[in-house]
Amino acid sequence: MQIVVNLKAYPCDPVEIATAARDASEAAGVPIAVAPQAAHIERVAETGVETWAQHVSGVEHGSHTGSTLAEAAAEAGATATLLNHSERRLTLADIDDALSAADRAGLETCVCANNPAQIGAVAALGPDAVAVEPPELIGSGTPVSQADPDVVTDAVAAAEAVDDSVSVYCGAGISTGEDLVAAGDLGAEGVLLASGVAKADDPEAALEELVAPL
Repeated sequence: MQIVVNLKAYPCDPVEIATAARDASEAAGVPIAVAPQAAHIERVAETGVETWAQHVSGVEHGSHTGSTLAEAAAEAGATATLLNHSERRLTLADIDDALSAADRAGLETCVCANNPAQIGAVAALGPDAVAVEPPELIGSGTPVSQADPDVVTDAVAAAEAVDDSVSVYCGAGISTGEDLVAAGDLGAEGVLLASGVAKADDPEAALEELVAPL
């Protein structure tokens, strides 16, 4: 079960969380990645934790002010990237370009989508993974596996119908070890979470509780 902790733009200490994630990952034998702000990728990667970019742009070297160059993210220490998060929506054409950029830089990819129909569409573009995240549940504390488990099972089926090599993750409202187990029981191979760790009073304890059932 792959766990990805998205720090978004929360006012947290990315190195503290990265260190806690690294330790929890090693202790539990569970892969945990941290996706910090682009400016913090290098500092997070230096902890030894698996480090993801929150986004990369579908551009090459050149006149692209304000873009997140995939090669720069990789050079800073990222090994993968999220794309099309509900807070950073892209067109299908933009996703395709960003996937090409990530592939060029050697980054693995996880494309987010709102529902199973969108999961099928983005799976057809050939990412390494897709993640279903109903926007209304993001940050709600209510996991999609509890609110609407069919969303997860249908997303798994939609991805498999297009390309069964694409892993399916789920997100939105994930915060506890029980949520992780439920997601796995529904067929998800990973989870995305954010506020459950990034906004926790004790991120280390939150991560330990998260992986305890695994």
